[in-house]
Amino acid sequence: MKVLVVEDQLELSKNIEAYLKNDGFHVSCAYDYFTASDKIAAFEYDLVIIDLMLPDGYGMDLLYSLRANQKNVGTIILSAKNSLDDKVRGLDAGADDYLAKPFHLIELSSRLKAIYRTRKLQGENSISIGNIKLYTDVYEVKFEEQKIDLTKKEYEMLLFFATNPKRVLTKQNIAEHLWGDYIDQADSYDFVYQHIKNLRRKIEKASQMDIIETVYGVGYKLKSIN
Repeated sequence: MKVLVVEDQLELSKNIEAYLKNDGFHVSCAYDYFTASDKIAAFEYDLVIIDLMLPDGYGMDLLYSLRANQKNVGTIILSAKNSLDDKVRGLDAGADDYLAKPFHLIELSSRLKAIYRTRKLQGENSISIGNIKLYTDVYEVKFEEQKIDLTKKEYEMLLFFATNPKRVLTKQNIAEHLWGDYIDQADSYDFVYQHIKNLRRKIEKASQMDIIETVYGVGYKLKSIN
């Protein structure tokens, strides 16, 4: 799960980043409206945490932009104001949840996971590709109840394909989703090929199926599995 944290309080932002990374999220941070707006325009996220009061803009405007351009992204609004008006405006603008400061990081993480399940997994803790099932609560993959041993990156790559079943994913899409926004400065994304190759090999060994299709000159997509 790729998360953008938009929070101008540096210590709080760093604490959120450290906690969520330890809990299995990929985290990028923006400390002002301008940076957050640039990141939202340039990259895709599964989840975005937005502080309403930013030094150079209003977090609600970021929410409007997300809803216009990344319709399936999950959002949580953070604010020191615990007023009903702020909460209602945020939810009416399309936020999935609202969390008033101060809050517990474990609660933030739990709410993010719940939003992800709702938006990406139809409220379930698992997602299927034919007879292959990914269990997102325990980070496991099984084929007909037989566990397939994947590395963390391989699991995350398979989940990325599973939650984008009809989309062709470029090497850049995959690299940015799994390694973070900074990877856009890489000279090439050829390293993605090796991870795809390893994932294919392990899935095919367990299931006798090659579930990832190469779209030459573009990227990769999940094959239609009956």
